Amino acid sequence: MSNFNKHETIISAGIDIGTSTTKLIISRFSLRNVAGATHVPRIEITDKEILYKSPVFRTPLQDAVTIDVAGVQQIIRSEYNKAGIQPSQIETGAVIITGETATKRNASEMLHLLSDEAGDFLVATAGPDLEGIIAAKGSGSYEWSGKSGQVVANIDIGGGTANIAVFKDKQLLGTCTMHIGGRLIEFENGIVRTISPPVARLLQDQGYSLQVGDPQNAPAVSFVTTYMAEAVARMLKKEVHAQDQVLLLGHEPNWLQSVDTIVFSGGISECMYHHATDEVQEAQYNDIGIQLAEALLQNKSLQHFTWQEPVETVRATVLGAGTQTTEISGATIQVAPHELPLKNIPIYQYDFEENLETGLLHFEDAVQQAVTLYDSAKEGQNFALYLSNLPYLGFRDVQKLAKAIVQIMNERPCPEQPIILVIQSDHAKVIGQTLAALHVKQSIICIDQINVETGDYIDIGNALTSGVVPVVVKTLTFHTT
Repeated sequence: MSNFNKHETIISAGIDIGTSTTKLIISRFSLRNVAGATHVPRIEITDKEILYKSPVFRTPLQDAVTIDVAGVQQIIRSEYNKAGIQPSQIETGAVIITGETATKRNASEMLHLLSDEAGDFLVATAGPDLEGIIAAKGSGSYEWSGKSGQVVANIDIGGGTANIAVFKDKQLLGTCTMHIGGRLIEFENGIVRTISPPVARLLQDQGYSLQVGDPQNAPAVSFVTTYMAEAVARMLKKEVHAQDQVLLLGHEPNWLQSVDTIVFSGGISECMYHHATDEVQEAQYNDIGIQLAEALLQNKSLQHFTWQEPVETVRATVLGAGTQTTEISGATIQVAPHELPLKNIPIYQYDFEENLETGLLHFEDAVQQAVTLYDSAKEGQNFALYLSNLPYLGFRDVQKLAKAIVQIMNERPCPEQPIILVIQSDHAKVIGQTLAALHVKQSIICIDQINVETGDYIDIGNALTSGVVPVVVKTLTFHTT
């Protein structure tokens, strides 16, 4: 990073726009070049300090299917103001649109507007699986899975969904999302104001009746919260009942190992742990959030797991994006110059565990999971595959790997998009040239010498006249105690 010396600290913003709430955190990161003087620079965050935490705002919506973009911009501008920060001082950051907000009609328009306004930000819509991973990193579950050696499930419950992400040794084992959240039944003046469609179907299936206008303490309401807590326990044990399907959003639980430890994060966990007691949030009392938190705390099936308290509850979200810039020699990699620059390409890590044969067996599943993570709406969000722990590759092995890459990349929702590969070992040139020799229809971008993991994003800049290609890695960063 040529200008690193003047960048000992940077200011980063994290903006989270969810189904129910929007929040903003401004942080200062300290950076250090951890590579030796002769190596490719590698900048790491050595310290994080929170400069400003916004209150938790209700997400501004124009109507049920449209985000109020001007309303969101107004929140961001006034919060920058309160923090005493000019937008020009913020050098990096992340805007993450999650929950049902990510499926709103104008979510992509919102992304473009915010990325223009926010400068060099990572701006992304997170489908439920990615949202679960982000929450697990923010709540401490991800770190805990590395320290404890246990299988840790993070259950992030907000207004509309419960996102479960299961980790062991910081490796994602699987995910699951359910229609379980505080705002699925809302009240006004002691009576029921709204009932979400999944809850209405659940009540109908179970022979309960609940109408708008019924009293807030109707027996059907406590049935729903008790049922939701039971359903969470069944998902965690992978004992899904037929009647639970109505609450499933997408696929069933797909992890193979048994869960040891559970961590709750999100707005509902705030009702369980009361971390943010200094903030008066009257909005909490006009829905089933508090009852749902109570039902989870009292559920006997959930007591079979070890409970771990989260580091963050309602703010198990992004502090911002720390960036590290690496300059890679264009001579050792394969890039299609006309495709550059590329911005905010998400990374999906696939570990070959030093064995090409067994690695290729699950390679296709990995690409499908990457599509599920980053392109849940099948809109054509491309991603980069990070291939780690490849064994020694002979000529035939490289051919075999290249053919497998082409075959499964042709199964993406938009198969004509560039094939973007990041290789941990220095195989970028040989794999890139082998792919080119197969006359694939896609452009090839194949780089190595950078350290990334699932959930990171990269920018690949235009090749400079010196033949160097600048690569920026953006890592979402979270609060750690």
